[in-house]
Amino acid sequence: MLSNNSYEGTGLSMDDAFWNRFRDCIVQEGIPYQWKALNDALPEDTEPSHCLRNFRIAAGKEEGTHQGFVFQDSDVYKWLEGTAFSLRWHPDPELEALADSAITIVTDAQQPDGYLNTYYTIHGLDKRWTNLQDHHELYCAGHLIEAAVAYYQATGKRTLLDTAIRFVDHIDSVLGPEPGKLHGYPGHPVIEMALMRLYALTGEEKYLRLAKYFIDQRGQAPLYFEEEAGRGGWTNFWHEGPLRWKYYQAEKPVRDQTEAQGHAVRAVYLYSGMADVSRETGDQELAESCRRMWNSITQRRLYITGAIGSSEYGEAFTFDYDLPNDTVYGETCAAIGLVFFARRMLKLEKLGKYADVMEQALYNGVISGMQLDGKRFFYVNPLEVVPEACREDYHKRHVKPERQKWFGCACCPPNIIRLLASLEDYVCDTEKDTLYLHLYIGGVIHSDLMTLRAETGYPWSGNVCLTVEEASTKEAVLALRIPAWCHTWTLQVNEEAIDIRPSDGYIYLKRSWCQGDRISLNLDMPVRMIYANPAVREDAGKAALMRGPIVYCLEEADNGPDLHTLRHAPKLNAETKSEPEKLGGIVSLDTDGLRESRNEWGTELYAERKPETEAVRLRWIPYYAWANRGIGEMTVWVRY
Repeated sequence: MLSNNSYEGTGLSMDDAFWNRFRDCIVQEGIPYQWKALNDALPEDTEPSHCLRNFRIAAGKEEGTHQGFVFQDSDVYKWLEGTAFSLRWHPDPELEALADSAITIVTDAQQPDGYLNTYYTIHGLDKRWTNLQDHHELYCAGHLIEAAVAYYQATGKRTLLDTAIRFVDHIDSVLGPEPGKLHGYPGHPVIEMALMRLYALTGEEKYLRLAKYFIDQRGQAPLYFEEEAGRGGWTNFWHEGPLRWKYYQAEKPVRDQTEAQGHAVRAVYLYSGMADVSRETGDQELAESCRRMWNSITQRRLYITGAIGSSEYGEAFTFDYDLPNDTVYGETCAAIGLVFFARRMLKLEKLGKYADVMEQALYNGVISGMQLDGKRFFYVNPLEVVPEACREDYHKRHVKPERQKWFGCACCPPNIIRLLASLEDYVCDTEKDTLYLHLYIGGVIHSDLMTLRAETGYPWSGNVCLTVEEASTKEAVLALRIPAWCHTWTLQVNEEAIDIRPSDGYIYLKRSWCQGDRISLNLDMPVRMIYANPAVREDAGKAALMRGPIVYCLEEADNGPDLHTLRHAPKLNAETKSEPEKLGGIVSLDTDGLRESRNEWGTELYAERKPETEAVRLRWIPYYAWANRGIGEMTVWVRY
């Protein structure tokens, strides 16, 4: 019997002033806009998708050749998954009918043996499963599975789910440890966590075994990718540089890896699947490997915005503390993948540090990837931009000073949609007699233990009010996360002050709850000056500003050009300003600063004198909102 429970016992009916704006944008603009993109119906100056046309060609409905990347199928799957999540909280018969039409196009392309991939269907089925390293068959299959599970849970319709199951059955007949099967695994992980979602839905052990096999087989000697390349007569594209098999997280078995390495998106997708499998199987060695990867990322390779992947070369991690601001890659998908990893680590063990990073990425490095109107997108999320450098410096060609309408490689836009449309699933958990609140987002929280109404002005205000609307008769625990950024807070239950110290990032309130009980948590939100570890060369002598979970930046629109000439004043002297009409509604910051003057310097390139400085007032906006007012400079880190 299939489980139609997407919340695992706990859910949220979301009603939150901050997130409602983003979610309304998804429904009203994002999903329709992306549907046009997938059908190549955007203006001619937009990168074409070819996505749905490839499916029609593969199904014999149109003539033509496959166009776009080998993983182009995945874009429509992610769009379907995001649409499914949106239908959970915003039923829309017209949108559902549109999604059904897309599903028909997809299923029409499925082969009699269950195989489904437009690239090989069009270019020759005899070549399928010959290049697992680079041709993304399993990656596309993973996104199909995730879309199918989400759509079934949202609508109860099985068409896409049955299609995905037939494809997985085919994959299981081709790949695995048994004699006669290919002993391979995906070059781009995602199918691992997708199979775990299918396993949670169906209870079918085969899907768990296959996910575990892909994880255990990765990096084993003899290396499958080397053997595959030998059979195909090609060479690993990355063989001459520092990445080699690290690019694919396949240099060695995952249990032997000690640091996050290679392509950042592939890495966190893999680690997410590892966390799922370790949780389900009780594999402590695998769980310990997940912890090592987590520590490697968050302690030595994480940007303050929640971005990961510091190098354009391989879209990859490099080495510890290498965090350049102006050449960073910081792919939007990588920040999204970090949220996936954090959420799964929270399911593995309830430690507040995972929710802290999940929040950090969500409020900064994820939503920065989408224009406030939902119609333009960043692939790369820099922390420092000079538009002229983006145009003229070849090594910064990947950095854009404005979001793009679409991409030939359009993995990020539908990824943002599917994450923000499913945000309810990241807020809370029930475990035995405890209801955990990981994120402070307004709405009604439903669990077997109690029903809570959450009201909050987060992230602009730290005031959180929880009201018990229904409660069971038995004693229960309410676990409230105290974010790592918060150093002082007050807590009251029914106006009685409560003094409890956090344990692993959570305050635990145990009592017999009654209807009408009110919990008031006030998290202090001062403006904070943040410094990087001295090992981070690029941030030496600089500081960033944060308030609550929000990272702030300076933009040319507020502070004029030459942002590199600005410095923090010796005293912070910060003033907050609520601006509900600006950039969708923000809290901006004004601080004292100093500007080095170029006016009196003359034409000399070098001189034996310091530039003159003048006192200025600096205006800071949330990082996620930059590049919504035209092209200009931006920086997060400023000299002090």
